Amino acid sequence: MNSTLSSSSAALPGTSSGSAAGVPPLARVTMALTGAVLAGVATSFGQAVPGLGTVSNSAGPWFVVAVLLVLAAGVGRGAGAGARARGRRSSVALAMALGVVLLELMHIGYWAATNLRGYVDTLSITNFWVVMAVPAGLLAGAVAVAARSSDGRWRGAAAGATAAVLIGEGVRGLLQVAATTGSGTWIVQIVVGIAVVVVGMALARTPVGRVVALGVGIIGSVAVAAVYVGIGWA
Repeated sequence: MNSTLSSSSAALPGTSSGSAAGVPPLARVTMALTGAVLAGVATSFGQAVPGLGTVSNSAGPWFVVAVLLVLAAGVGRGAGAGARARGRRSSVALAMALGVVLLELMHIGYWAATNLRGYVDTLSITNFWVVMAVPAGLLAGAVAVAARSSDGRWRGAAAGATAAVLIGEGVRGLLQVAATTGSGTWIVQIVVGIAVVVVGMALARTPVGRVVALGVGIIGSVAVAAVYVGIGWA
């Protein structure tokens, strides 16, 4: 079976042929999928832990986890400047699709763990968060690919987009739910988002890249907060 997996994994577009740890690409993807389910399970249990309930109820950390899992899977690694156009598009598309799958698997893990703990939780394709996992997952996959780019502008955009999700949700939390959840978690999330922008500006290494990181961070934060507030999900 191992030989079959190794040979078939070579056909996956957008995955590297090897890694420093020598982990086959298909194994990396499988571990990312498993990690997504476990993240959902951990979220359910985390909601019962004092001090972690609000964090476990926020979407920003899930987005960050999805980005990290796409990076860990190595999908989209072939989308650099030297890749052929068709292969580059295929790599980006695969990474974006994986981002959606990972977020939906987090929902499945959360649903399963919550019901096994004796609480009622339903999983429906019309559920707001299940629906939002599609655009969020597409963005997470694109961010993971952009973060690996040799172009500082794309790296800056990746940092700005990640920060926007964190800051935008943090602002929404302060405006809509801080009265019941407290403001500490949301303030920390905003601070982390700002730190991501700062790091992104440093890693961009070019003036244009730094402007992109800052601009995407600011505009994206306003957009995310506006969507949250407009929908009125408190």
